[in-house]
Amino acid sequence: MIDHDAVAALAERGIGPEHKSVPPRAWGLTIREFLDTAPLLAEFQTPVLTLDRAALESNLHAMAGWASAAGVALAPHGKTSMAPALWARQLAAGAWGITVATVWQAQVARAFGVRRILLANEVVDPVALGWVAAQAARDPEFDLVCWADSVETVETMDRHLAAAPGDHRVGVLVELGGSPGRTGARTVGQGHGVAAAIGRSRRLRLAGVGGYEGVLAHDRMASSLTTVRDYLADLARLHRELCAAGAYSEEAIVTAGGSSFPDLVVEHLGELTKEQGAQGMTTTVVLRSGAYLIHDDGFYAETSPLSTSRRWPLRSAMHGWARVVSRPEPELALLDAGKRDVPYDYDLPTPQRADGRALGAPASIAALNDQHAYLRLPHAEPTELPVGAVVRLGLSHPCTAFDKWRLIPVIDDADAPSPRVVDLVHTFF
Repeated sequence: MIDHDAVAALAERGIGPEHKSVPPRAWGLTIREFLDTAPLLAEFQTPVLTLDRAALESNLHAMAGWASAAGVALAPHGKTSMAPALWARQLAAGAWGITVATVWQAQVARAFGVRRILLANEVVDPVALGWVAAQAARDPEFDLVCWADSVETVETMDRHLAAAPGDHRVGVLVELGGSPGRTGARTVGQGHGVAAAIGRSRRLRLAGVGGYEGVLAHDRMASSLTTVRDYLADLARLHRELCAAGAYSEEAIVTAGGSSFPDLVVEHLGELTKEQGAQGMTTTVVLRSGAYLIHDDGFYAETSPLSTSRRWPLRSAMHGWARVVSRPEPELALLDAGKRDVPYDYDLPTPQRADGRALGAPASIAALNDQHAYLRLPHAEPTELPVGAVVRLGLSHPCTAFDKWRLIPVIDDADAPSPRVVDLVHTFF
């Protein structure tokens, strides 16, 4: 499923000043050579993003165990990390495949030997479709499925693929959406129209149905849960009706997101794995959860039911580390981490620790500039958090944390007085 030699070769890549916050003594060394020196996190410049080894391992096995117990497959969304080394660990833990959002991301996955790719988006770019067709012609085991949400999308794909090499039929899922939402057919009836258009195509095959419930709700309030349940019920209905009509020619896929609402996905789609259509077709239900491996201290900590699970708990594996560079007012500290370094699209970072001691409420990050964070310290003494102090930050939304870093240190223990760096993870953004 992945080329482990290609992943292992990442350790032989050189380190240089293009790798933010890595100590200058590492420049010119390979990753393997640098790690052989047993570096400490304290040697890295601030700001820096880190991953916690123990939390990564715990989250990896928690989600794999949860999905297995629920009877669903897992195709983690690779765009969250764009880190082939992490994808390899997810696949080794039993993942069915890797999800991506763009053909470029699929090309990165193919460069590392991934053969089963779920591209959770429409693909209408002629160059991209030509690449998909060429990959399929070159490797019979290459399996990529993408989405279509309109007859126009299907016709555009068919037209571009007509000029592509080979006669491979690209697998396509009918994407069902919701209003207000993003892409996706807005009704089950429209979904049937898309499926019929795929059935008429010479270069496409109907592979199932899919969508993303997370775009329709952003919390676990009762109204949000009702919206998600109604949407997933429609997705199941569309699949059952296509099965009954004999629309599938082989095993079907039904897929939903699952980082915030995996319990609801299983509740409404899980039973589909036990059903067979008019021609005895089996169904694979695939979760595309992307955030579980890293998790967070913000959005997903609040929305994922696994945050509080006793058997399969998830916990944040990422932290930001920033240094106080100015104390211009008694209740204000300026840190050297900003929008270029930490995520801010869902929630601002939260201060957790400072030089080894707890730093919670009422301390808070009030704002971010490109390279500064405004740490508010109500009622603080002027001597608290002096210039040079290091603050550990809890972060929200791993997708927009990873894309700011090309090389991310993995530490042995984020709570240790002096964490050791035990690995460096390459990202490809």
